[in-house]
Amino acid sequence: MSDHVRNPGPMRASPRCGAKTRAGSACRSPAMHGKNRCRMHGGAKGSGAPRANLNARKHGLFTTDAIEERRRIQAVLGDARKLLEEIK
Repeated sequence: MSDHVRNPGPMRASPRCGAKTRAGSACRSPAMHGKNRCRMHGGAKGSGAPRANLNARKHGLFTTDAIEERRRIQAVLGDARKLLEEIK
């Protein structure tokens, strides 16, 4: 056997990652030094989108105008369905 003694104290005392998992619980990994996230959730150097990322706004599906337009279309379709049900 080895004479090595484990000391998990510093690991347990380190701040935890602030990200949420897919299940909705908090990530239990330690945060990177000087960061609020672990290495898997964006704490590593070079992670994340580059500055002036032109790919972030590629299609515009989720702009406020597009969302409002889809809601108006859904409202008109709902009214048309009600009218067809009344006619039958």
